[in-house]
Amino acid sequence: MRITCVGGGPAGLYFSVLAKLADPSHEITVLERNPVGVTWGWGVVFWDDLLDDLFRYDKVSAERIWESARKWDEYEVRATGKPVTHLAGYGFSLGRHRLLEILAERALELGVTISYQDELSDIAALPPADLVVACDGARSRIRDSAAEHFGAEVEVASNKYIWLGTPHVFDTFTFGFEKTPAGWIWFHAYPFNSSTSTFIVECQPSTWAALGFDSLDARAGTAKLQEIFAKHLGGQPLIDHRAEVGGTGWLNFRRVTAQRWDHGNVVLMGDSAHTTHFAIGSGTKLAMQDAMALADAVASRDALPVALERYEHRRKAALAPLQKAARASSAWFERFEEYADLPAKRFSYALSNRRGEYATWRYLLHMSTQTRVLRTVLRWTLSARRWSRARKRPVTPGRPMLTNTA
Repeated sequence: MRITCVGGGPAGLYFSVLAKLADPSHEITVLERNPVGVTWGWGVVFWDDLLDDLFRYDKVSAERIWESARKWDEYEVRATGKPVTHLAGYGFSLGRHRLLEILAERALELGVTISYQDELSDIAALPPADLVVACDGARSRIRDSAAEHFGAEVEVASNKYIWLGTPHVFDTFTFGFEKTPAGWIWFHAYPFNSSTSTFIVECQPSTWAALGFDSLDARAGTAKLQEIFAKHLGGQPLIDHRAEVGGTGWLNFRRVTAQRWDHGNVVLMGDSAHTTHFAIGSGTKLAMQDAMALADAVASRDALPVALERYEHRRKAALAPLQKAARASSAWFERFEEYADLPAKRFSYALSNRRGEYATWRYLLHMSTQTRVLRTVLRWTLSARRWSRARKRPVTPGRPMLTNTA
């Protein structure tokens, strides 16, 4: 089968790997608009459920991702006028650039062709293929060139946000809320290697305008944010790569949902089919799980239309609860003032339970584990659980069990 993937992000590259593993005779080409090694974004986050899937589908790339990842075993919550509190939980992250490097390297090893600086936006202009996978992002040109068939709907969230980076390395995933004369503004930050952290800033539109971000260019806006969050940055700067090309990186989140994911031999995958708010950190995870499901469908003995239909049904069923959770999570931040005056422990619990799905015992556990001793016990328990889970994953013969907790 001749397969063309339009978009060289995690979804397209990982699908090409899995499709090649399933059938080495496939002729697979990935078309990427950016030059090799160039990507927007900083770090991406995962959890162990995705890691389990990665090891099950391709343990070679999974081992490389795990070895490159930065791990954490709790969340820290900081807010003006409140003592620091902590949330139970663990995850891992790595730079988007490093993730793409790993997946591209693996794809090339398997015989996939990757064409960089290849800007194709019209289905009619694509080279002949039995299957075209549109994984070219939330503003997919392939999807939009046949908009009447895919039925994409876009809902724009009200809050403003911007993706930044910083050489300040946070100890763990950190939420920080700062009260300014113009209103509250906050960040979601996490380390993704030994020298850099992702730093996402978010606020309500009234605060954004009152702070003057509507009239500041990227450099001035970044400098102002650096001043607002100075006590969290340890003397390090904030970095906005878009400042180098002008304009501003401030955005409103776009919730994309496509009513139909396939049209003839074209199928949507990742952000071109759906987007999930960054507040639950699942965008890359869902894109790579799309790739797994599509690879399974293509490897089946079904005719292509049947296989693509099965892929769509499988993924929509899996996405539904996460999309519901993401909406609840983003709505919590849009109504932030309702929670801002809560005492520290109740505030951080409200943040952690912003999807509204926890049982009472989670509240009791949270309230009782804010002391150092009990928090340490909980972290040990979670670390033991992670170690036990890792023991069950397959590893390449001759390689040691991966237990890195850096």
